[in-house]
Amino acid sequence: MLNLNVKDETSRLRAVVLGTAVSNGPTPTVEEAYDPKSLEHIKAGTYPVEADMVNEMEAFNKVFQKYDVKVYRPEVFEDCNQIFTRDIAMVIDDVLVKSNILPDREKELEAIDHVIRQIKPEKVLTPPEEVHIEGGDVMLWGDHVFIGTYKGADYPDHITARTNMHGVEFIKEHFPNKIVKEFDLVKSNTEARDNALHLDCCFQPVGKDKAIIYKGGFRSEDDYKYLVDLFGEDNLFQITRDEMYHMFSNVFSIAPDVVVTERNFTRLNEWLRTQGFTVEEIPYAEIAKQEGLLRCSTLPLIRD
Repeated sequence: MLNLNVKDETSRLRAVVLGTAVSNGPTPTVEEAYDPKSLEHIKAGTYPVEADMVNEMEAFNKVFQKYDVKVYRPEVFEDCNQIFTRDIAMVIDDVLVKSNILPDREKELEAIDHVIRQIKPEKVLTPPEEVHIEGGDVMLWGDHVFIGTYKGADYPDHITARTNMHGVEFIKEHFPNKIVKEFDLVKSNTEARDNALHLDCCFQPVGKDKAIIYKGGFRSEDDYKYLVDLFGEDNLFQITRDEMYHMFSNVFSIAPDVVVTERNFTRLNEWLRTQGFTVEEIPYAEIAKQEGLLRCSTLPLIRD
């Protein structure tokens, strides 16, 4: 059996589900795009090709092997984009919460059934239909659960709005011992530079007390201030609108002092090193074209 344990974003990783880019399917049509960044690359003819994405994910896998992390992979379904395992489920403490994802993506959850079957059934939560929640919006930080959401009345019109207030309430109800704090995120179906698809697109903790943050990703100044007060101004690495677009906050921690990042994130990587982190740089710029990066491609199962 798998004894799940995830209490934060940065403790030493022992087991993870890493997505796969194998049999990723043809380039989607404009109508099939799930987010504005993919749409941009579909229209420009620069949408990533499978071979490049497979190579990028293999580079990520090699880093996990270097640190002796047990890696599970989804079962490969033909012509199905299965890169972003963070979207389909999340672990909170010792419980796996399934996401209610866009209906066309249910196969992605089926693809990790071989992992879910190793978890005690009472430790697997399936939310009711009205609950929308995706792992990219959920972050654990000690007693806190941070959740990205969208409170606008036009929620149903935004394919980029992935976690609703029912999702926030669902987590509060099932984890009463946690401080659940939701953040109202900026959404756009058409402009990727103004779209925080998930919370990890504009914020993520690193190490024991630091975080990467993009102020413009939050609709409410109070939400942004909440994080500034919690972490302290000096512990925050502030990213620009353009850096948010390139997904600077979507890195992945293997340990409190080890962060996997994209090799082109020069400014961030230098800062991390000055703060004492070991930075594992890998190529991930092709996958980034789908508005997802390193955190999005992982579903941590066990951290120390």
